[in-house]
Amino acid sequence: MRRPNVLITGTPGVGKTTLGKELASRAGLSYVNVGDLAKEGELYEGFDEEYDCPILDEDRVIDELEDRMSEGGVIVDYHGCDFFPERWFHIVFVLRTENSCLYDRLESRGYTGKKLQDNIQCEIFQTLYEEALLSYKKEIVHQLPSNTPEDLERNLDQIMQWIEQWMKDNN
Repeated sequence: MRRPNVLITGTPGVGKTTLGKELASRAGLSYVNVGDLAKEGELYEGFDEEYDCPILDEDRVIDELEDRMSEGGVIVDYHGCDFFPERWFHIVFVLRTENSCLYDRLESRGYTGKKLQDNIQCEIFQTLYEEALLSYKKEIVHQLPSNTPEDLERNLDQIMQWIEQWMKDNN
């Protein structure tokens, strides 16, 4: 049985991991948090002093995921999306969060200064939505609000409906 690959992207703090894990559990798909994958496999090419974080080795991440993605049924969670092969994903969801809400979430994670400001700006200017539109066919890219527990439930219901329909249409 063929199963779809789903990308969940958006600024850090918008709720990708919460949505992705719950969706994988409900849909019986596998879940990959690219940040965790990189940490486990040490898939880095250096360290960014300014943002106090490792720099992802995108080529090694792609090599690491290629076989799983070709099998299908994978939910990928990452804040960037322009380096993934377009052929990997059947649908892309960009989570969006209101700035005041996002600010509190990031601050509670210990984000400060430039890192905090740049992530808020990224959300204000729809940077990741624009990146998704440039990287994938427009008809597979969807924005979803991610501010409240109600938004989370609505998003889960909506994506589950999409997955069920995709499986009906493709099997």
